[in-house]
Amino acid sequence: MILFSTRQRWQTPLVVLIAGCVIATVGFGVRASFGLFLDPMTVARDWSRETFALAMAIQNLLWGIGLPLAGALADKFGPVGVIVVGTLMYAAGVWGMTASADPLMFQLTAGVLTGTGIAFTAFSLAMASMVRVVGPERRTLVLGLGTAAGSFGQVLFSPLSQGFINAFGWSAALLWLAGLSLLIIPFAIALPNNPGLSDDPGAKQSLADAVREALGHRGYVLLTIGFFVCGFHVAFITVHFPAYVVDVGLDASVGAWSIALVGLMNIVGSFLSGMFGQRYSMKLGLSGIYFLRAIAIALLLASPKTGLVIYTFAGVMGVLWLSTVPLTTGIVAQVFGVRYMATLFGIVFFSHQVGSFLGVWLGGMLYDRTGSYDGMWIAGIVVGVLAALVHLPIDERPLPRLRARPA
Repeated sequence: MILFSTRQRWQTPLVVLIAGCVIATVGFGVRASFGLFLDPMTVARDWSRETFALAMAIQNLLWGIGLPLAGALADKFGPVGVIVVGTLMYAAGVWGMTASADPLMFQLTAGVLTGTGIAFTAFSLAMASMVRVVGPERRTLVLGLGTAAGSFGQVLFSPLSQGFINAFGWSAALLWLAGLSLLIIPFAIALPNNPGLSDDPGAKQSLADAVREALGHRGYVLLTIGFFVCGFHVAFITVHFPAYVVDVGLDASVGAWSIALVGLMNIVGSFLSGMFGQRYSMKLGLSGIYFLRAIAIALLLASPKTGLVIYTFAGVMGVLWLSTVPLTTGIVAQVFGVRYMATLFGIVFFSHQVGSFLGVWLGGMLYDRTGSYDGMWIAGIVVGVLAALVHLPIDERPLPRLRARPA
């Protein structure tokens, strides 16, 4: 059942889905291009890679810390105000990166301010609105659509940002990205702002009760632990892979197009993940994704570093990139319902961002000390195998209160 009376008539499911997809495209696309600024900014400012990586690590950590708060506010008051305020912070942080002449200011603007802005504009907030306007049978497909839209942002903004850097320089390129991020605001207004828009039997449950219920569920804890590895992989590759490509003797454009290819193939992966989750076990899908990531990284290390190898790795990793998100959010929605989905996924996502912090920071730190990223690639293999094992014991059945849903 869809509760049309709780939103404006013009806020049809199609309008809500389009608005959510645009928010995901712009929000994810801007942040996915930050790795392209590592080399030109560190050279221009005479900074180490660890300095840049630390700011990106802080950004990911603040994103993780802020998202449960943003989710709780959206679940209580609606997503519109949360996303609008977050967009203003996001744009201010990206603009501030251009004026940061010393590392501390860069940590504050690129790290704290931008990271908080990303949390309050996160595509998971938009996706929580998207799943509330469709029936349970379409949830994972809609979650795949929203994730694919974020990936399209990576496809769009990676070459666009590289083009801005080549044409105007890195500083002006950041100003362009700050301006483009403001496009989120009009689409946020198109989202229904009623947090109770749901036919979920848990809609009468309090937020505190929902959190306690989730934290007492072993599957939720295992899902949270496993999502750490997704953040570790994704953040390390997003920030450091363009520089890695240059280190192995290839042109910087190969790195830019590789990140775009990751996003392009993730559109495919996200749709396939969403379709898989409608028919098969979501926990087994997650386990398979993490195991295949470990294999892909091992093959990259063992192969000669040619353009074809780099693009092949990017394509394979792209299929596996954020295909974890529809299945992870799908398990949360299936087990606990959608009423507090933004909050409960926000807590899971905090673990993802702790992994992101370590992936980005350790990548820069180990490179500065060893002159190589090999240690990080090996770590990526190990944690990928561990994540594949962690997901197997998860009980993904709906809780008894959801199984008792009236016909």
